[in-house]
Amino acid sequence: MLRVFILQLFVLIWIAAATCAAAEYPVDWSKTNRETLDHLQALLRIDTTNPPGNETAAAQYVKAALERDGIQAALLGPDKARLNLVARIRGSGSKRPLLIMGHTDVVGVQREKWTVDPFGGILKGGYIYGRGATDDKDNVTAGLMVMLLLKRLNVTLARDVIFVAESGEEGFAAEGFRYLVEHNWPEIEAEYALAEGGGGQLRDGKPRYITVAATEKVGRGVRLVARGSSGHGSVPRPDNAIAHLAQAVARAAAWQPPMRLGDITRTYFERLATISSPEEARRCNGILIPGKAPEIESYFREHELIHNSVLRTSISPNIIKGGFRGNVIPSEAEAYLDIRALPDEDMGRFYDSLRKVIDDASVELATPSRPRPAPPSSRLDTEMFRVLEQAQRRVYPGAITLPSMLTGGTDMGPLRAKGVQAYGIGPLAEEIDALTHGAHTDDERLGEAALYKFVEFLWQTVLEVSTPR
Repeated sequence: MLRVFILQLFVLIWIAAATCAAAEYPVDWSKTNRETLDHLQALLRIDTTNPPGNETAAAQYVKAALERDGIQAALLGPDKARLNLVARIRGSGSKRPLLIMGHTDVVGVQREKWTVDPFGGILKGGYIYGRGATDDKDNVTAGLMVMLLLKRLNVTLARDVIFVAESGEEGFAAEGFRYLVEHNWPEIEAEYALAEGGGGQLRDGKPRYITVAATEKVGRGVRLVARGSSGHGSVPRPDNAIAHLAQAVARAAAWQPPMRLGDITRTYFERLATISSPEEARRCNGILIPGKAPEIESYFREHELIHNSVLRTSISPNIIKGGFRGNVIPSEAEAYLDIRALPDEDMGRFYDSLRKVIDDASVELATPSRPRPAPPSSRLDTEMFRVLEQAQRRVYPGAITLPSMLTGGTDMGPLRAKGVQAYGIGPLAEEIDALTHGAHTDDERLGEAALYKFVEFLWQTVLEVSTPR
């Protein structure tokens, strides 16, 4: 009992000390929120669709906002239309730097599918609409606001705080963060990094949990190329390339690769069980037990798609093409399978298994020539992760922190490969909103209140981990 009491007392003292750090630099949040909204709307109105990108326009906007407050920023990169912004506020150097980052490029849109102008930055019904509202101009805006607050409040820093607004993230472009890592590493080298990829869930408007991405799946997509004989469409052929390709795609999509839990996904399900309904908790705990897992896996595959994906290397057929005339049998047809691999997946063995699943000698499996690296996961025993949990308790009381694995890829991969402990964070959203109006969706949107809370969360985190303690 004495040991428990001492531990509880230590935690209370630690939280109290951290609270004092925040109290030393009070923020007028009503004024800050108005400015935050203005910056996000302005960035959403700059069309940085990748391709082609044109991210320099957004980088210049951010640069001007920083320099109005006396923060110098550099624009770096090999393509003048796709420059990256790097800014730094210096500390005493007693701790190694912190890097906060967001990407300025966005994926394309089908304008006819949107109910609003995707580049209008429209505020409607408590939501900010626009391509990039959740991926990733929210993080760019939050990083900008934190830098401005650090400067305006003259915060005493124990470490440098570096801000990067990167280009080319959607597609791992050579002009983007890859360029900075390869050519400007001294300008961005850090102990910790905070980037996109996390978030969390609101339930009926109340915070339930935040997710902190400590690892991510790795893109390992392949092309399936089916070949056969060409001919007249009036004479069907058994080696029809489209028919063989269709069967191969169907077999690949139906395949459920084996489930495998890592330290982070295991911790995720263990913690999620503690705040779940009895039925949800049964599934979270059961997935950890081999005998119960198959039934739960089947449920996840139909009803909880993200949970299904984090448990295994996944396959999604996303592009299919073949033929050029209605009366001509083509000699070739092609499909693209979007494969997101677990970080420790043996891809040679996986591709061999996929070939066996397809079981068709007329279908070639063409693997990527330059895949993204598969770096190690970030640790959960660091000062940064502890501070993230602490900031969560203050900004989102009543919630918990869940370490998570991203099903998509980010530019944290190259950082982790360099030994940087990188963590993905983001705003909270209702579960249905994250699915229907989240990243890459039509009518992408972000809750206005969620944006403001996210800026506060990032501010508290940066302040706690970067000031002397």
